[in-house]
Amino acid sequence: MAVNRVPVLKRCRSLGLEPSYLGYDKKSKRELKRTNRKVSEYGLQLREKQKAKFIYGVLEKPFHNYYEKADRMRGMTGTNLMVMLETRLDNIIFRMGFARTRREARQLVGHKFVLVNGRQVKVASYLVKAGDIIEIKEKNKGYQRMKDILEVTGGRLVPDWLDVDAEKLQGTVKELPSREQIDVPVDEMLIVELYSK
Repeated sequence: MAVNRVPVLKRCRSLGLEPSYLGYDKKSKRELKRTNRKVSEYGLQLREKQKAKFIYGVLEKPFHNYYEKADRMRGMTGTNLMVMLETRLDNIIFRMGFARTRREARQLVGHKFVLVNGRQVKVASYLVKAGDIIEIKEKNKGYQRMKDILEVTGGRLVPDWLDVDAEKLQGTVKELPSREQIDVPVDEMLIVELYSK
């Protein structure tokens, strides 16, 4: 299985991203020294794709598969792509505040901590549907790790399209998010332009 081991702050700096979008509260003290080079249209499109891949922790081939699936769906391709990325199980766990970062959420799913509608799911890319109930397994709820996570993520805002009970470590997907509800700084139209060449 391929693993992304890119240093987070370094990558955030190169993409011009705030680490808070990834769940990190650190800030890099270094400045990105760029000469006033003009970025080409292709360069802008590529950067937006790299941003989306990095934020959601998706590698190139799965990302391209998401794009093709979004293209076949009804509606705007860019919006469909963002909704699919947002409804990945690891991202939902992160949004609910059951993990500090998306990488940690992916690890929790892989280590069989998570139940979807009462069934164990260990695939981080599992696409959650409206009405699904996501919870942490009963035997894992008392772990010190989960208590530490909840302590850190207690003040985090939960999106409107999710309903979370932090005491029970359980949440429901009320509806699929609209593009306006996804607060990720990515211009998906540039990604669509890049892939439609």
